[in-house]
Amino acid sequence: MSLLEVKNLSKSYNNFTLQDVSFSLPKGYVMGYVGQNGAGKTTTINLITGLSQAAHGMCTIDGICYQDNPRKYKEMIGFIGDESYLPQECKVSDIRFILKSMYTSFQLEYFNQMIQKWELPENQKIVSFSRGMKVKLMFASALARNTRLLILDEATNGLDPVMRAEILELLQNYIEDGEHSIFFSTHMLNDLEQIADYIAFIDHGQILLNKPKDDLLESYVLVRGDSLDLTPTMKQKLIGITSGEFNFEALLDSDETMGFDSRFVMEKPTIDQIMIHQIKNGGAAHACN
Repeated sequence: MSLLEVKNLSKSYNNFTLQDVSFSLPKGYVMGYVGQNGAGKTTTINLITGLSQAAHGMCTIDGICYQDNPRKYKEMIGFIGDESYLPQECKVSDIRFILKSMYTSFQLEYFNQMIQKWELPENQKIVSFSRGMKVKLMFASALARNTRLLILDEATNGLDPVMRAEILELLQNYIEDGEHSIFFSTHMLNDLEQIADYIAFIDHGQILLNKPKDDLLESYVLVRGDSLDLTPTMKQKLIGITSGEFNFEALLDSDETMGFDSRFVMEKPTIDQIMIHQIKNGGAAHACN
């Protein structure tokens, strides 16, 4: 059963249009949401969280849409972004008081355990916290509530490898009961290689790819070789070819490898490489081809 359902979301600005974006995220899974800057990731998140209203389409979380019950809908969402949204002049004690006052589901004991575990100073203003300390406080604040959907917007940017590994483990714990899900928008595609179950790729406001991660990685091979060895038929099969003076690199559908013999090197691509070559291939302009 899906926890998050996004159906035909559309939103237009002066120089950008999000166009009929649809996907679903089952309970107990992680979706990586990837694309270039300006592709529509933040617009999608703003529509899911209710910060913006769609011109068309709708979002539901566990069957509830924002318009039907705004309070319950928003209480099911935990959000951690690239920038701290917590009042910078507040201290940890102030955040504890605010959360306890605002949310009946706030788990004081869990919050305190996280603060102690991460050794966050109680009497120091948030403005003086390091990037890592602010991220830890946002995670403690979000996870201490009875949320169902955790939305991450570049939340692991700028963290050291040890901290990122700790956060990824925390995320795995969040979904392990099969009742919670994570929507993870990030440029740190190595993180998605480790944790994501599904990958949705947006380009120019349209969903270009949306597959289980393992299926996506098995759908393509990365091909390298001498450009002079390519026949016209081979070139037609290649996706997002990049050429040097003699050599080339491109994606190839896994079922289109016939004819590419030992002269060519073929290997499994990363999510990053799939995204790059799809963009070079024309991105959303070729989404239906």
